[in-house]
Amino acid sequence: MHATAMKPFVSLTAADLMSRDVVTIPQHMSLRKAAHLLSNANVTGAPVIDGRGTCIGVISATDFVHLTDVEGRPMKRAGSQCICSEWQVVELENLPTDEVCCFMTRDPVTVKSNIGVTALARMMIDAHIHRLIVVDAQQRPVGVVSSTDVLAAVAYAEHDL
Repeated sequence: MHATAMKPFVSLTAADLMSRDVVTIPQHMSLRKAAHLLSNANVTGAPVIDGRGTCIGVISATDFVHLTDVEGRPMKRAGSQCICSEWQVVELENLPTDEVCCFMTRDPVTVKSNIGVTALARMMIDAHIHRLIVVDAQQRPVGVVSSTDVLAAVAYAEHDL
């Protein structure tokens, strides 16, 4: 959460809550490289962009887990480089070398920076997602608002509720 200390909870916007250091994944990057990039950035998902920088999809840890389920490959834990979080392990050598655009979630839920916090929360709940991509007028990612960002805003705004 950024410039929210002085602002009442109900007037918070995506611009107030978003992370501005956006990790983006080029659509033609291999799934293996994308997994490595996400792991190194310590994020669980990122917008996928085309050659103009336009957001055309999202790739997330959920996509990797679904891919592993679909591929039916066992997820080993020892002896190889893996993409890990506290709740999953996906081995790099088990990931296809295909491009990210083949596995991303298409039609990402994007928002403008002036969208209010209650609308952001509602959009996440309605779409069953954990992050919204904040885009500029050309649909290029400029930030990400996660469910954790919204929850933090609620937690620190108890006097406004």
